[in-house]
Amino acid sequence: MVASAFSTPASAQFTYNRGPTRVVPPRPPSDGQMLVQAVEVDYDYNNSRVSAVGNVQMFYNGTSVEADKVIYDQKTKRLHAEGNIRMTDADGKITYANIMDLSDDYRDGFVDSLRVDTADNTRMAATRSDRSSGNYTVFENGVYTACAPCRDDPKKPPLWQVKGERIIHDQNEKMLYFENAQLEFFGVPMAYLPYFSTPDPTVKRKTGFLMPAFTSYTTFGYGVDVPFYWAIAPDYDATFIPRITTKQGVLMQAEFRQRLMNGSYQIRAYGIDQADPGAFAGQPGDRQFRGGVETKGQFALNDKWVWGWDGVVLSDYYFLSDYRLAQYMDPMGSFLNLPTDAVSQLYLTGVGNRSYFDARTIYYLSFSGNQSQVPVVAPVIDYSNVVNHNVLGGEFSYKGNFTSLTRDTAAFDATNATAFANGSCLPTTADPANNITRANCLLRGMPGTYTRATGEVDWRRSFTDSAGEIWTPFASLRADAIDTSVANQPGVSNFLPTGESQALRAMPTVGLEYRYPFINVQPWGTTTIEPIAQVIARPNESYAGKLPNEDAQSMVFDTSNLFSVDKFSGYDRVEGGGRANAGVQATTQFDHGGTVTAVFGQSYQLFGLNSFAVADATNTGLDSGLDKPVSDYVGSLSYSPNHTYTFATRARVDEATGEVNRFEAEGKANFDRWSVSMLYGDYAAQPELGYLTRREGILTTATAKVAANWVVTGAARWDLVANQINQYVIGAGYVDDCFILAANYVTAYSYVAGATPPTLSHAFMLQLGLRTIAQTSSTAGGGQIQ
Repeated sequence: MVASAFSTPASAQFTYNRGPTRVVPPRPPSDGQMLVQAVEVDYDYNNSRVSAVGNVQMFYNGTSVEADKVIYDQKTKRLHAEGNIRMTDADGKITYANIMDLSDDYRDGFVDSLRVDTADNTRMAATRSDRSSGNYTVFENGVYTACAPCRDDPKKPPLWQVKGERIIHDQNEKMLYFENAQLEFFGVPMAYLPYFSTPDPTVKRKTGFLMPAFTSYTTFGYGVDVPFYWAIAPDYDATFIPRITTKQGVLMQAEFRQRLMNGSYQIRAYGIDQADPGAFAGQPGDRQFRGGVETKGQFALNDKWVWGWDGVVLSDYYFLSDYRLAQYMDPMGSFLNLPTDAVSQLYLTGVGNRSYFDARTIYYLSFSGNQSQVPVVAPVIDYSNVVNHNVLGGEFSYKGNFTSLTRDTAAFDATNATAFANGSCLPTTADPANNITRANCLLRGMPGTYTRATGEVDWRRSFTDSAGEIWTPFASLRADAIDTSVANQPGVSNFLPTGESQALRAMPTVGLEYRYPFINVQPWGTTTIEPIAQVIARPNESYAGKLPNEDAQSMVFDTSNLFSVDKFSGYDRVEGGGRANAGVQATTQFDHGGTVTAVFGQSYQLFGLNSFAVADATNTGLDSGLDKPVSDYVGSLSYSPNHTYTFATRARVDEATGEVNRFEAEGKANFDRWSVSMLYGDYAAQPELGYLTRREGILTTATAKVAANWVVTGAARWDLVANQINQYVIGAGYVDDCFILAANYVTAYSYVAGATPPTLSHAFMLQLGLRTIAQTSSTAGGGQIQ
């Protein structure tokens, strides 16, 4: 084997070794020297040619050439290679060919019968390519694809490819130009394009037109989006998206984005001068001009603190829905109703090792038209911290919350059939008295201003005695300062005192938790049975039911909060009175896989006032199972035999009658190619909360990988009481490393102003993507299903 080194241009240096010397492949030189190793190297002094034959490897300026034979002509400064050529440049692009003739700086020349593989897995082939000026490469009868060849049959046509009479690659502009091109799928021509261009695969951002998107809806007809992308600078860009519709004219959309050193922001604007506002007669869209602005941004102050904003301003609350500018569902195809509001907020968030801070002001733009019933939150502040060292041998933590909000008009909900039918909970000028009473309504939101500051400290410590019993004493102290200014609107005084008022509320708490785990080990597995009991002592809840309730309106009693010291979900209510919680938790772990976990228990009001039996403006706690001295029984059972299957049930059973007030059963299965889940729910009527009848239904979801790259998804919700499927999605998609095809048919609820119930709208969405070339989508929808 022979190794040689020679430099360019003129006086070639030649080192010559004979014999079976093992030569380690050298690192590509970058000093202008050309390094060659081969089985044999011949030097033609008369013609100034060097020929390398047999397993030739040549390195020069970061590029390597492997071939059966390489000839370098010092006079013409050209390299000629033949046979099994593989050239790898500094960017990782690999060119395979039979014949190659290039200048020694690779700027000019030609290649016959070539294939090019780039570092990002795109591929080109041609009968011949000519390179000039170190910039232009022309591929004759070229083929371009971003798909990998079939492993089983490399000669099989790729999923898609573009064939062109000529493909021109301009490396300075980083563009590919196709002449007389046709798009093929599996070797079958599908579209002909006399000319088109696209950025080469190395380009992440390039000014130019993007692939169009198509959409349709009853009120605006058919529409086509023609996006134009403007790469203004490396750190910011803009996209202009005119949508040409058949009924309403042109909807202009524009988006500006900028990335800075510590964050980024974006602004998106919409506007249309409607050609036929009457298509929205009787709706918010019945106006000449419609539009809006959306913006969001986030910036890091350091590694622990970020601040940012979200903002939405619309000409009318139904604009995004009317023009299908709001999302229907998440990427996995889960149910998501059309959004009922848009959030504008300014926030500051900090996260420490054991602490958290968040402050924000929030404005909700209601899509239901009841804007005056939606509060402006300015601000809401949360802080929590767990002290890093022990205090009195235990863990000490503290947290706080400050909330201030304002609402213009009271928000009422009906709780009986009469109120639902005649809308008596909605204030009207014709009926000033309005018949708003606790018997038929809830006050979901008070009119006026509500401000509350809350601080709480907690301490707990665990002891394990010689018998293995675990004793955990705990104590806490919470204080609230509340200021309200409730507007005297019709019916409000039936729920809250109107006018200015202040309140101070304190809740000291002491308690003890007891656990005694029993462990039984058998050849087949291990079982742990753990009785749990809590005793909690505290005074009655101050001002119970007499203060606004904005953030503690959710109350579901189950095993997840059976042992919570305070079972209310927010700060506006605080649990008072003496209480005991008792139950048992059992877990069995089988040696051959699988786990069974069961929890069962009950809660008892020991003394004082039962906070859950006191009706507030939203009746939170009533019909919860906790609103009596001895609560309903709650239980849960879950079983996971392996990573494939999961089964779980949850129930709440009336303590006196044994009637099941709440029951859920859920099953999931995840296999290599498919997954399925089913959730059954049966919920008793809760008239105090506005649920007048029993609710029962089934939600099913399924995903199947029917082939290597094909996925089918579906979901449906079946209302068993009404005996109808009232929401569903069906989708199918093909995804691989070079191609995306997805189609979904989706139903979703949309909302209109007033007492009109939500309607079920539907849409069909199609997405098509060719990696490195284009991605487009189409959406069609229309009609509303009551």
